[in-house]
Amino acid sequence: MFSNFGSAMFGGGAMPGFGMAVSNNFEEYFRCYPISMMPDLIRKDDANFGGKIFLPPSALHKLTMLHIRYPMLFEIKNEQKDVTTHSGVLEFVAEEGRCYIPQWMMNTLELQPGSLVRINNCDLPLGSFVKIEPQSVDFLDISDPKAVLENVLRKFSTLTVNDIIEVNYNDSTYGIKVLEVKPDSSYHGICVVETDLETDFAPPVGYVEPEYTPKSMTPSERNSKPINPSSVNRGAGAATMAQSINYASMVKDAMNGESRFGGAGNKLSGKKVEEQPKRSIQIDELDPDAPAVPLTLPDNQLFFGFPVTLPTQEEIEEDAKDQQKQKEQAFSGSGQSLRQSKKRKDKSINHPSLKNHERSPDVIEID
Repeated sequence: MFSNFGSAMFGGGAMPGFGMAVSNNFEEYFRCYPISMMPDLIRKDDANFGGKIFLPPSALHKLTMLHIRYPMLFEIKNEQKDVTTHSGVLEFVAEEGRCYIPQWMMNTLELQPGSLVRINNCDLPLGSFVKIEPQSVDFLDISDPKAVLENVLRKFSTLTVNDIIEVNYNDSTYGIKVLEVKPDSSYHGICVVETDLETDFAPPVGYVEPEYTPKSMTPSERNSKPINPSSVNRGAGAATMAQSINYASMVKDAMNGESRFGGAGNKLSGKKVEEQPKRSIQIDELDPDAPAVPLTLPDNQLFFGFPVTLPTQEEIEEDAKDQQKQKEQAFSGSGQSLRQSKKRKDKSINHPSLKNHERSPDVIEID
């Protein structure tokens, strides 16, 4: 009698609460449009460079009844192209039956304005790592890309592999592709809300690593006479580094060369300064203690200084004797006492006695 009661009341299905569990999944179909097509009163242009969408108020009512926990994350799928991405929700102000999504998301899902998409809620793991790839070498012009990326990700709730998000910086738009996320899951996406995210940058698309090219040398810059290591006599100092680079000749050329500040000088009286005759300096006349001149070496050569000549034992002993004599003479002389002794024998005649000293007048008259 009552065998067909349930099928007549609920279209062949069982009554909720009598053997059939109520589903707590949100799943709806909407006509999607880009954010630029929203009404002027509710449109937010900055949302076009983010990862959140606009849903109608009825979606909020249904999500509240299903007790969907925060943050509300959604899976958006174009069933015709079998392309999926994820997003969060910004506001519930869209018209009924419509949803508004950023333009980069429209391109990722290969959608046209008015296309039908399926939106259902999902739970994504908190992300710990993401690897991104800029889609243009112009991204390298940003002085601090890490700070820019941290500011941009505040507008995102999720990141999905193979998504190409858009970043607006200094009136320029940069595309960034998500290559890898961790932890990996069946959704191939992560949640970036209230989490510490490690970021790795891949080389931008079209970036070519500059090739290293060694500096070309002209024949004049090359060393005309290569050094033979076997001919170096370290003990005698006959083939030291100074001789191999002809340092003495460099000093001679520098000292005999013309002055960098050429010209005639004048004295304060108006007379011209007589030019000093130039003296040619021989290499043998060079003073080893003279101030050093700039040393210009050929390429691929290093200068480690002149050979060190150690003093002989006789010179060391003579130097020690001289120092000893200087120490003995440092504190030579006779001592003096501030208090006069009664037994003083050497009475000085330079100090006359005060007994016969005449008394000075109390008053001095001036005419």
